[in-house]
Amino acid sequence: MSIANPKLLEDTSDTRLSILRAARELIQTRSYLGLSFQELADRVGIRKASLYHHFPSKEALGIAVLERSIHQFDDWVGQLGGAPQVQLQAYILMFRDVLGAGKRVCPGGALGPGWDSIEPGLQQAVRQMRQRQIDWLTVVIGQIKRTGSKANATPAQIAAEVFAVCQGALLSARITGRASDFNEALAPLIVQLHLPALP
Repeated sequence: MSIANPKLLEDTSDTRLSILRAARELIQTRSYLGLSFQELADRVGIRKASLYHHFPSKEALGIAVLERSIHQFDDWVGQLGGAPQVQLQAYILMFRDVLGAGKRVCPGGALGPGWDSIEPGLQQAVRQMRQRQIDWLTVVIGQIKRTGSKANATPAQIAAEVFAVCQGALLSARITGRASDFNEALAPLIVQLHLPALP
């Protein structure tokens, strides 16, 4: 299934959106492998069999959750303004505040622990989600003057580092339940990139 499948983005029925929102929450808090169609149906208030009307398989549901996340990221990027440093700080704050450091992990990152158990189509969707963010980060970081230990690194290398540190910081904060642990994990990178301190 293609990550760019427009049909998955066109169907915006209330029930389908409710399923996608609840599924994302469960994936972020219970993991993809911990996602139960029965629990999902109970949360949405529909019969389990009705889920299959909207999503023929758990893989199709997982891909749709990631497609929606990519679409939301693209919308978010489209609304960003300001200097590259401000945009990069906003990206870090999006991880902390929107994804919910201390309470949840990234929907794509939530699929990492069971990587060998998930379907190839879903693996591809996670890779595309990561690549979309890496591509954007590479452009933004390429506009920032780098000094010190980051002076010789390419923008793509730093983009991969920022993505990985944000993912790891979310996981660490999830384990402790403290958003402050996210801030502590990002603090050295923020200093190295000369970004404004996190509020």
